[in-house]
Amino acid sequence: MSTVEHRYLTINNIRMHCAVAGDGQLVLLLHGFPEFWYSWRHQIAALAPHVFVAAPDQRGYNETDRPGWGYSIDVLVADVLELIAALGYERATLVGHDWGGAVAWATAITAPHRIERLAILNTPHPAVFMKHLRNNPRQMRRSSYMGFFVLPFLPELALRANDYALIERVLQPADPHNPNFDRGAIAHFKDAISKPGALTATLNWYRAAARQGGGGLFSGTGMRVKMPTLLIWGEKDPFLGVEMAADAGAYCDNLTIERIPGVGHWVQQEAPDRVSRLLRQFIQTPVSTIRP
Repeated sequence: MSTVEHRYLTINNIRMHCAVAGDGQLVLLLHGFPEFWYSWRHQIAALAPHVFVAAPDQRGYNETDRPGWGYSIDVLVADVLELIAALGYERATLVGHDWGGAVAWATAITAPHRIERLAILNTPHPAVFMKHLRNNPRQMRRSSYMGFFVLPFLPELALRANDYALIERVLQPADPHNPNFDRGAIAHFKDAISKPGALTATLNWYRAAARQGGGGLFSGTGMRVKMPTLLIWGEKDPFLGVEMAADAGAYCDNLTIERIPGVGHWVQQEAPDRVSRLLRQFIQTPVSTIRP
């Protein structure tokens, strides 16, 4: 891996840990649940020779503060915008996966002047997700765990049981024989989420979403995504159906979709070389020449 520097920045009234490497334009990598910056280790190594890469532990995760407030989407977007400024930039290319993808979509929709390009991994556009949660029985079943996660106390008990066995079971590739998937990394994710207060903080993302939804954040936006957008989707995702990928085109002015067969939800770890190559090509292509 390229040399990674670890910075601690005060943003939005919290102390945020951020792994950074490289030089040049800013590419911000946002992880999902139940991960932390380390889920981007392959992409940091691949991108750092070309750009300045920053991968934060998002609010509540790993070495970043976990206050008792601030897990609603408007605050999470503010975290991203303040982080861009704290790193010394006005604009960034934003890359997000899972919950990080949800935050990246929301940031691009509500602050398009701050986002140069948008790349999303296995995360539906928020309007598409809501439509499928209402009308797609298969996606309703796939997302049923979210209803459990918003309950008090019980999710923490279930996830901690047997040394976080459920976390280990979730963090598996679609192909159990995938030679690219680093199973040793699972221990790092279990260690991060077992830190005092971390599990509850990460579950508070789900609880805040159930309680507040968008909270008016998207009012007047039409949910439009104006900048060039790359949507990468592992086709065997057990949590988020690939049928939601194409529907994003209704909301994006300039969308490219790359589907990766045989790969599941943890796409940047199951197909690290393919994802890194797609991101590098997308980032290095001049914006004026990107075509959907």
